[in-house]
Amino acid sequence: MSTVDEVIAEVPSPSREILQHVIDIARRLAPDAKDGVSYGMPALRVAGKPFVSVVAAAKHLSLFPFSPAAIDTVRDALEGYSLSKGTVRFTAEHPLPDDVVERLLRARLAEIRRS
Repeated sequence: MSTVDEVIAEVPSPSREILQHVIDIARRLAPDAKDGVSYGMPALRVAGKPFVSVVAAAKHLSLFPFSPAAIDTVRDALEGYSLSKGTVRFTAEHPLPDDVVERLLRARLAEIRRS
């Protein structure tokens, strides 16, 4: 089991399944992603750069794509979600739609592969 999976495994259900689903999408889009740490969080890394991390907090779940620009590519589809410069917050009751996660992560991958 990977570091990211180990951390997710400690999260209570149903949040655990939601976070694992996001990571499964990320791994499908970037099968070359490796486990690592970025900004102190277990994260998937591509080409040595942080790609995505997911975290469970007391009252929400967070997706960190390590890129405000990637978030901006889907900002119009994130109405009703809490956003900050580099984070999208959501809940198990109101998860992120798969197509939005895919668009966001594809934008992040494009950034990584351009640099």
